Amino acid sequence: MEQKHFPAWYPALVRQLEDMARSLPELVTGWQARTPVVTPEDMGYEGGLATRALQAAIDRVHALGGGTVLLAGGDYVSGSLTLRSHVRLMVGKGCRLLASTDLTDYPEHICRRITVQDTHMGMNQSLLFAEGCENICLCGPGEIDGRGTQDNFPGGETQHGTPGRPFLIRLVDCRGVHVHDITLRDAACWMENYFNCDGVLLERVTVRSQANYNNDGIDIDGCRDVIIRGCDVRSGDDALCFKGASERPTERVLVEDCRLYSSCNALKVGTDTQSDFRQVLVRRCHIGGVETDARGIKHPCSDSGISLEMVDGGTLEDFLITDIDIRRAWSPVFLRLEDRGRVKPSDPRPGIGTLRRVAITHGTGSDNGPRGSYLLGIPEKPIEDVLLHDLHLTQHPSVKPVTTGADFDELRGVYPDAHMIDDIGDAPAYALWARHVKGLRLMDYQVQPTGADPRPALVLEEDVEAVVD
Repeated sequence: MEQKHFPAWYPALVRQLEDMARSLPELVTGWQARTPVVTPEDMGYEGGLATRALQAAIDRVHALGGGTVLLAGGDYVSGSLTLRSHVRLMVGKGCRLLASTDLTDYPEHICRRITVQDTHMGMNQSLLFAEGCENICLCGPGEIDGRGTQDNFPGGETQHGTPGRPFLIRLVDCRGVHVHDITLRDAACWMENYFNCDGVLLERVTVRSQANYNNDGIDIDGCRDVIIRGCDVRSGDDALCFKGASERPTERVLVEDCRLYSSCNALKVGTDTQSDFRQVLVRRCHIGGVETDARGIKHPCSDSGISLEMVDGGTLEDFLITDIDIRRAWSPVFLRLEDRGRVKPSDPRPGIGTLRRVAITHGTGSDNGPRGSYLLGIPEKPIEDVLLHDLHLTQHPSVKPVTTGADFDELRGVYPDAHMIDDIGDAPAYALWARHVKGLRLMDYQVQPTGADPRPALVLEEDVEAVVD
């Protein structure tokens, strides 16, 4: 298709993000190797709880100027460990770092800089923690197992605090983070939280975490210069999620050649969008619901394949998601702009955020639906400049009573995941329903129900400015 048919902003966006993708590997180079190797056994470990020996090994390597802490003797059970600058924690082949199931082995790490996450979520416990470090690395080829089942760490699904359920990894205000060639299993809560970090490289990380609620796979919060490549995530909650609770921008992010499967949202921005998200390129990824034989505690389908939720202020702009395959997503695409305005208790409520310049191109998918994709702004401020191009999806037909836009109010204050309309019905259209959107362009956007669906393909409400090619 000739370039003149694309929105004016799109060719410049593609050039900008392709340039970024070429330059990022020069900036994000991974752990800089150091010579010393120290084992827990070198620090007197002879069995039992390994926390003290492991921490002593980390501290010893750090004091030597950097190097590797190697786990090569089988299984090691540990409570919370604090990582140090220039230290690589390597879990050897056939070895495992096993999280202690005794909550008293997880002292709280209260961050020096108070954030929205701390004040609202109380997420202060983790197996692996670092703050203000540089040049740190976690790698395999062994495994880290959080043993975070509900039997070991009980708790309900929540949008708020998760006391008593530690993260597996939480890295705060760090520079030069490298995680590669390792398997991470069964966190009690979130698996990986990278919080206001610069230079994050995640390569060939395997995540299997469907043992508990709030089992996010990878959470990127306020990070800059990020590469996520070749990762394979199957999670009970969001597979790859970008957040803004750090109140720092997330910028210059490349996600490529990943498998992101979730029982919630496969690729998500939000909630907690108090800051900005820009210059993000996602390419050659498979996203959607977990496999049908999921052992998890929820369901095999994802609420959405792509979910961009700007509800706490902040700006999302210049996103390109291309060459994707979406499977087992009840809503392949969901965009939401609203005015929840969650901040630290002492901060003023932010203004309405911005969601604009989003392109989703060159995609296939099957076994989706039947809820359908939908884009919802609010009357005070629309979503702006969205391109859906060369997308060919199949989905199951709806069996619910047909709805119209009049059946849905503005859904103020409803938690903004794609299931937010389920109590009312499926979307009024099987391919796309849009409300309060300006500059919507649909180009070779095709959604095919696998059976008779009584709904129209498109419902574009009166205030939607759209071009359909």
